[in-house]
Amino acid sequence: MTTVTIEVDGKSLPAQAGEMLICVTDRNDIYIPRFCYHEKLSIAANCRMCLVEVAGAPKPLPACATPVMDGMKVFTQSKYAQAAQRGTMEFLLINHPLDCPVCDQGGECPLQDQAMGYGNDDSRFLEKKRAVPSHDIGPLVATEMTRCIHCTRCVRFGEEVAGVMEMGMPGRGESAYIGTFLNRSVDSEVSGNMIDLCPVGALTSKPYRFAARPWELQNHPGISPHDCVGANINIQTLRGRVERVLPRDNPQVNDCWLADRDRYSYEAVNSARRLGAPMIKSRGKWREVDWETALQHTADGMRAAIAGDGDQLGALAGYTSTMEEYYLLQKLARAYGCNNVDHRVQQCDFRDDAHAPPPVSELPIAQFDAVRAALLVGSNIRKEQPLLALRLRAATRKSNHGDGARIHCINPIQYPQNFAVESQTPVGEHMAACFAAVAVEVAKASGGALPGEIARWSGEARRKKRFYSPKQGPEQGVAMRRFEPGAIAQVIAQALVESAADGVVILGALAQQHQDASVLRAIARWICDATGNRLATLAPGNSVAAWRAGCLPHRGPGGAAVARAGHNAAAMFAQPRRAYLLLASEPELDALDGRAAAAALSAAKFVVSITAYQNAGALDYADVLLPMAAFTETAGAFVNCEGRVQHAAAATAPPRESRPAWKILRVLGNFLDLPGFDFVSLAQVSAELDAGGDIAAPAAWKIPVPRRAKRGNGDLRRLLDMPMYRGDQTVRNAAALQKTADNPPPAARMNRAMIDRLGLAAVEQVVVRNGDDFGGSATLPLQADERIPPDCVYVPAGFSETTALGAHGVVAVKAVSKAKRA
Repeated sequence: MTTVTIEVDGKSLPAQAGEMLICVTDRNDIYIPRFCYHEKLSIAANCRMCLVEVAGAPKPLPACATPVMDGMKVFTQSKYAQAAQRGTMEFLLINHPLDCPVCDQGGECPLQDQAMGYGNDDSRFLEKKRAVPSHDIGPLVATEMTRCIHCTRCVRFGEEVAGVMEMGMPGRGESAYIGTFLNRSVDSEVSGNMIDLCPVGALTSKPYRFAARPWELQNHPGISPHDCVGANINIQTLRGRVERVLPRDNPQVNDCWLADRDRYSYEAVNSARRLGAPMIKSRGKWREVDWETALQHTADGMRAAIAGDGDQLGALAGYTSTMEEYYLLQKLARAYGCNNVDHRVQQCDFRDDAHAPPPVSELPIAQFDAVRAALLVGSNIRKEQPLLALRLRAATRKSNHGDGARIHCINPIQYPQNFAVESQTPVGEHMAACFAAVAVEVAKASGGALPGEIARWSGEARRKKRFYSPKQGPEQGVAMRRFEPGAIAQVIAQALVESAADGVVILGALAQQHQDASVLRAIARWICDATGNRLATLAPGNSVAAWRAGCLPHRGPGGAAVARAGHNAAAMFAQPRRAYLLLASEPELDALDGRAAAAALSAAKFVVSITAYQNAGALDYADVLLPMAAFTETAGAFVNCEGRVQHAAAATAPPRESRPAWKILRVLGNFLDLPGFDFVSLAQVSAELDAGGDIAAPAAWKIPVPRRAKRGNGDLRRLLDMPMYRGDQTVRNAAALQKTADNPPPAARMNRAMIDRLGLAAVEQVVVRNGDDFGGSATLPLQADERIPPDCVYVPAGFSETTALGAHGVVAVKAVSKAKRA
């Protein structure tokens, strides 16, 4: 762009022709007041607070909407400019209530600050002030709309960034107001960002309401553990209690945004379910004990259960532990002569363990918003990785190449996305076959040699002629249209080949949970090698750190192969161990196959759970509960999907007798008389871990395509996923998140045609029965959902009500009998 020179308050400044004046002044630390302007949003110019004097202009001009020109002279502090700014402030305060003492925004309110600089000490307005009713818009955001100054930041955020236009401004003149459409709730997974954007106290945090004043709070930098982005957060505490979590700007990671899961999960830290002291079970009853008694009981119990056979120990970790905790867990297990250690409780296909790479993204997070094409395979990215979905939305709206990114999806069901999608292919259980069909078309377009195994997989897609997808969105339409997989595969392949290095193939959580996850990984790797696209595997939580720490049965720290691989998580459930050591995990809820997990733990002789929360399942199967610090109370490292290592420090001390998990594991190693557990500080643990090196480069590992696993037949195929607020024990204990629309009670969902075909049109509740030998069942509400393909029923995992169904498989769905209803 052309560089021009402008003069601001007598100072000569370089600028790009056409950029807005306020951008130039901000870059040069020249302050201009504003309310509606935000660098991440479009220009509205409706607050008029940024009026400045421009030489030659007949009236003051808004700096946010005035493009610079060569030779322009601007005055931001002249009497003319200040008079315009003071006049604007007077109008803004006409209807604003004087309730700063009871407003949560008080002390950090831009309106309050600027009223001090540009307002008057009294008002000339003697008429009645306007009052606007405030509606309940959900459990996360509180409203006080009389304070609203109509900056429309919340409206623009929803429309432009979040991709869900939930707020709007009906009415005209004095009757205009900001609100939701038809008084509906705000259900976006990033709705909390509207609170940060609001320049007044109209939108505030409902869980934080009346809890503290900003000047009372202490700030602590932290890292969110809930997804593979590793969002940078600011943990705010008052007298040792976490009161609020805000985003911490990092353009390379989360920018200035935060997902609601990261923002509100802190509520779990203050939950009544926190475990405050060690507990042991004696004759079926639980009692609190001191740490020495608990650890000695743990060591004795583990020795007795294992009885000298280290292979009888199983160590399982959740997805939100720190890298040091993962490292010490696997170190303890391996010191016992056991490689049965794993964190992948949501995975069921381990056939490529010998060759599979760690779940990393070859595309840096900051470049997701610059891709030209993306193929999402098994990824409900909007709910799994909300901040990456925002970047993909930005890519569809603006591309470096002048056109929006072309995005395609191959998913079991048709998930609603918050960005434009060229094709969305709901294929039920046939993801691998349809993905292989894309590989066939890529081979034709690129001239590459297609491996025979992938070609054989694609044959299934050619044989299956009945793929369907909704004609319209799930709210509007119920009719289904048939499509040929080959035609869509051609369109997808063309987009990937044309985008080359600017394209990305994304494997989401659903792909990694799939029965043929190894096949999906192999096809993705081949397509990326053939097209030059980059591969992004988006795993839950701190998975990359677990790989680096060696919390795997087949690889040690740094990805080093072990001499004899141990049992993976699924094998530890299928072949129960006599003793289990659980770290921040509730496998009956964390695992896809919660039934197998619960059965294995119940059959064990001794189960130790290192946990921050009391859980009904753990109280049933565990023998010892050791209270650990929550994520805001412990230090440690988190590694995001691009391999970025980020360190977090403790913001508060753990409550009562709780201790950081790394200290519990260290001392437990001492009680077990294991060598190498003499660490004094976390830094020593990190140093030993770092000595193992980083994970080997993914490109060095070639992934073979396994043959198709045999499956049985049944009435319907169960489709499942892990809802975003059920994936770890922290979010399950966050009260506000559990009340959101993204956490509905479990139900059996089928499309209307299938409901009619099964004769269930007049039925409200059904019994879903697993078709395997165990025959588990669940009684659930029946709901029509046009996103679900034919011959399938969707029943989510992560709920105690659905645990008995196990994981993937065939199920039968029948109406609840009259006797059972009675």
